[in-house]
Amino acid sequence: MKRHFLIIIAVLGLASLAVVGLQTVRDPGADEAAVAVADAGAQLEKGKYLARAGNCMACHTARGGEEYAGGRAINTPFGAIYAPNVTPDQATGIGSWTADDFWRALHNGKSKDGSFLYPAFPYPNYTKMVRADSDALYAYFRTIRPVRQANREHTLAFPYNQRVLLAFWRALYFTPGEFQPQANQTAEWNRGAYLVQGLGHCSACHASRSALGGSLAREGLGGGLMPDAGWYAPALTPDPVNGLGEWQVADIASLLKTGVSQRGAAVGPMAEVVSTSLQHVADSDVAAMAIYLKTLPKTANAAVSGAAGGAGDPAAVLRLGAKLYEQNCASCHGADGKGAPPAYPSLAGNRALALGNPTNPIRIVLNGGYPPGTAGNPRPYGMPPFGAALSDSDIAAVVSYIRAGWRNDGQLVSPLDVSRLRGAPAD
Repeated sequence: MKRHFLIIIAVLGLASLAVVGLQTVRDPGADEAAVAVADAGAQLEKGKYLARAGNCMACHTARGGEEYAGGRAINTPFGAIYAPNVTPDQATGIGSWTADDFWRALHNGKSKDGSFLYPAFPYPNYTKMVRADSDALYAYFRTIRPVRQANREHTLAFPYNQRVLLAFWRALYFTPGEFQPQANQTAEWNRGAYLVQGLGHCSACHASRSALGGSLAREGLGGGLMPDAGWYAPALTPDPVNGLGEWQVADIASLLKTGVSQRGAAVGPMAEVVSTSLQHVADSDVAAMAIYLKTLPKTANAAVSGAAGGAGDPAAVLRLGAKLYEQNCASCHGADGKGAPPAYPSLAGNRALALGNPTNPIRIVLNGGYPPGTAGNPRPYGMPPFGAALSDSDIAAVVSYIRAGWRNDGQLVSPLDVSRLRGAPAD
């Protein structure tokens, strides 16, 4: 028996070494040469545009810090990861990196020295980018003002702080490879797919994740909880219950570009994405993304109805919710819940409010809802916070009333649901 046990241990050890070794030496695409550039100025402008479209500054700039100098914490269930300095400083940034090094990071998730990068840097998406776009980004980052700022050490719990173990994560969840256009689709569809799957890294938020943080469906976009932000990123599929089934392409494009539409408004982390990134993206690219999203396969999620545990007597909860709604909400959203879009979003028939996960409507009532100020919507209407004026039971009642009424058919929420989110960061 002891001999068999030792054999099993030896086999597992050899298999582990094989996984680490394979992931260490495997660099598909590493021999792909840089694309010759005829117009360096045009390449720089393209790189600047791509950096905006990919929202690179959002992670690589700490609040109040120097642009692209890193230091912003990305909180994960495993600890905090601090975004690195990507300015061209020779000592602390990427000033010593070549275009090949930069391509390796985006395409294969490896640093200049060959070490594995943590997937908080969304290289599982960026691997879809073509070499020409990687080179344009690299050329642009070379023009940023260098900042001498050392990178902060990640504060990850054991064993997640052992970078070598990322070899096993990569074997499970990472397949490098450029986006391949589909011949049976239009050029516009392929452009949208390229942006959503790759540079836009939409699945980093809008896909569910495993216990190890791996995206379960990089192209499914069926929605998922954002543990770093405390919000729920809704499904972007055409599902009529949990996704964009009733949204038109124009509605999706309007939300992405301006932060508001006839169907809803961007709040929370998505408001920041629109403000710092998507409002600067070309109309043609935003339209392409919307067209692609409308063709995604539907998810299997079903509507959830009934009362959540701890919500209390449904009839009493809904009576209280109706009273509170009339006192605090009806003046903007209407007694019938239809609102006055895009200034005051409709609550009637709003499936986003009825998701099985009630995080977003609770957070909006607690902390307010603030669409971004954009060129297309320079003076957005905001919803005031009610966290100080209403108790957990009151907020649970009014959210339950909204989720259950006007064909929303959503589940009631409990005061405990509200209490869990009351102390969460407001943004």
